[in-house]
Amino acid sequence: LIKCVFLSTVDVTLDPDTAHPKLILSEDRKQVRCGDIWQHLPDNPERFDISVCVLGKEGFSSGGFYHEVQVKEKTGWSLGVARESINRKGTIYLNPEDGYWTVMLRNGDYWAGAVPPVPLYLKEKPQKVGVFVHYEEGQVSFYNIEARSHTYSFTGCTFTEKLYPFFSPGNNYTGRNSSPLVITPVDVTD
Repeated sequence: LIKCVFLSTVDVTLDPDTAHPKLILSEDRKQVRCGDIWQHLPDNPERFDISVCVLGKEGFSSGGFYHEVQVKEKTGWSLGVARESINRKGTIYLNPEDGYWTVMLRNGDYWAGAVPPVPLYLKEKPQKVGVFVHYEEGQVSFYNIEARSHTYSFTGCTFTEKLYPFFSPGNNYTGRNSSPLVITPVDVTD
């Protein structure tokens, strides 16, 4: 189903300078979860200050790129890509008009962050999500890896600046959503 994307697999790591102060990043910067404690971190311009989000360290401005993220045991999350110039302060809106191309799980329902939001009726709850971007073709696609199925695509987009992988593990909700989002190695033998 998605063999073609393996040619553009990228090694994504999280950028601590962009991470909201409640987010806890693993030492290898491959996992992120939301804690209950606000860490004392510098309020640099790159850092999200209200929404519990973090960007990937590496940005892309040409070609195709692909990565996979484990979402199992989570009750809320958002994944996708964001353009470099997004607003990171105050309330953010996860839609292309604001520079975000995302899918998300909220209150048991899956959505694509379009305008208006598009409900996604998935037969199987994703355990791992593949995110594929083709910069020149203006496409961002999401896949349910275990089910080997296409989830949603944004098409006909015009990208004019660097795109960064985007992650939000969602709020912790006193432990009900404490599992991390995990950037996993892509299995090219499957």
